Amino acid sequence: MAKKDKRKHKKQKRKASKEGFTAKTADKHVLYELSVQNVEDEIKFLDEAYRDLRNRPAKSLREDFAGTSAAACEWVRTGENRQAWAVDIDADVLSWGRARHVSKLSAEQQQRIELVEGDVLEVNTPPVDMIIAFNFSYFIFKSRDTLRAYFERARQSIKPDGVLMLDCFGGSEAYEECEEDTDLDDFSYVWDQDSFDPISSNIQCYIHFDFPDGSKIRKAFEYDWRLWTLAEIRELLQEAGFKKSTVYWEGFDEDGEGNDDYKPVERGDADPAWIAYVVAER
Repeated sequence: MAKKDKRKHKKQKRKASKEGFTAKTADKHVLYELSVQNVEDEIKFLDEAYRDLRNRPAKSLREDFAGTSAAACEWVRTGENRQAWAVDIDADVLSWGRARHVSKLSAEQQQRIELVEGDVLEVNTPPVDMIIAFNFSYFIFKSRDTLRAYFERARQSIKPDGVLMLDCFGGSEAYEECEEDTDLDDFSYVWDQDSFDPISSNIQCYIHFDFPDGSKIRKAFEYDWRLWTLAEIRELLQEAGFKKSTVYWEGFDEDGEGNDDYKPVERGDADPAWIAYVVAER
């Protein structure tokens, strides 16, 4: 996978199953999960990072901007006594996740997860070991005041030794207006950076899907974001009261390609397209 692609297709390892997708038959949430998400690797990273920081396993997680709640479901599925809350403002996508993912958990596992329809700026949940906001969803907050308010709210919702984990993308290619195709087994995923305004840092992006029969789903997902920098994010975390934030940067293999191994760093590489994690400690 090219370096430019890895920003958009974070940890994308799987290939689509042979379902004969077409624009008429495909479910866009299934396509999204096959193209963009890899919750198995995400949960592995969360578990390892928390153990390294706290010398104990995390037991509770809140997935903000949860969408289909795939990560929260994977969390409870892969650990005994793990609890999860999945928060999203969209009732329809939560219902989809409940039918697609929660229903596949055992009865005991289902008792340890709660899907919450609500605004992450207002929702109240029990304090957790970690909150995650992945897939750059918090980029929806475009002002410093609003993003700081989210960080403050998240800080109030984690335990005294809890953490907030974010992902971020950037690099010179993040500012380009372009479309990039990635071919999977039986459909193509298209990341479209449609427009970028250097004055406001507003970026408009879309996800499209193309199929072998020539059919397409255009603008299956739309993103109206501000492209935040790591420096801005860390400054706002500090202003929100977090005592420390650490950037986890991806390593490289012998061919110079990303190896999906993220480690704490003080300085990053001038990669034209990168993904990083930020771990903020309360």
